[in-house]
Amino acid sequence: MADLNHTISRVFPQKTVAIIGDLVADQFLNGTIQRVSREAPVFIMRHDVTVTLPGAAANAAANVASLGGKPILIGLAGADANGERLAEALDERKVDRDLVVWTPAFTTTTKVRVLAGQHYAARQQVIRIDYENSTAITEEVRDRLRQNLAAAATRADAIIVSDYGYGAVLTELFDDARALSRKREIPLIVDSRYRLVEFAGATTATPNREEVEQILGKGFTPDDCAALRERLDYEALLITNGNQGMTLLEKGKPALNLAAVGPAEPVDVTGAGDTVIAAYALGLASGLNFAEAAAVANHAGGLVVMKKGTATVAAQELSASLASETASLVEKHAG
Repeated sequence: MADLNHTISRVFPQKTVAIIGDLVADQFLNGTIQRVSREAPVFIMRHDVTVTLPGAAANAAANVASLGGKPILIGLAGADANGERLAEALDERKVDRDLVVWTPAFTTTTKVRVLAGQHYAARQQVIRIDYENSTAITEEVRDRLRQNLAAAATRADAIIVSDYGYGAVLTELFDDARALSRKREIPLIVDSRYRLVEFAGATTATPNREEVEQILGKGFTPDDCAALRERLDYEALLITNGNQGMTLLEKGKPALNLAAVGPAEPVDVTGAGDTVIAAYALGLASGLNFAEAAAVANHAGGLVVMKKGTATVAAQELSASLASETASLVEKHAG
């Protein structure tokens, strides 16, 4: 078995991951509730601060960077105010965004989460407002995205496809990613909210339980998942089950269940799937087998759901979590 902590500290920093997908500006609008309005039975909230963080594929890229890897982000965003805020957030996290297409014809997909509370009380999310692009992607932009993916793939050790259903993951773009991964013999990892069955022939994928239920229905079994893996021609399928951990279906091997890491009740699951796929992809890019990469991803996911908002996991945190589990197993064995 690989030395996972050595891999994280020494090998992750040598690996480059190309991330192609939907870019989202995750905004958190914080405010203080002052009183009830005289005009309607609603609270009046005074705005305190709005923070913009990378979301969706941009969050996966941010997690690759925080884990020590080198992300190259390919996607589409608007040349608008929220696009500028997203660009600044990516720069702060050392994400290479030179291959992102920024265009005034496009509206940056933005999710505004309003967090409200009284003085000295914890902020709670009261509503989410989504701003989605409605402009069709032109042939020129399609060509630029394909060219940018080809350029990124020449120096990538793995490719992530992050499809949130906002239109950036074009069919031809996935076909290019699949062809490039096979030509260069690097892993292609898919995360798709609604279209997993359209992305056959990748190396592996990381759907959550709800996404698998959309395909197989509720009450699916490990045998059903194994059949789905075979149907999609994946070498492995890693299913995330929230506080019930993960299930790995690998070709030629029995299902492997990984227990959840950390407390049973998460603080915030926003963007947890992005963290999982980032850690999983870095693990595979670094030569870990599917089970080892899944174990790393499981710990990364367990750490990030204990943080508020769209968060990332640092390499040091991940190593400490893995070391803690190893120490616990040694202690149990000794006892």
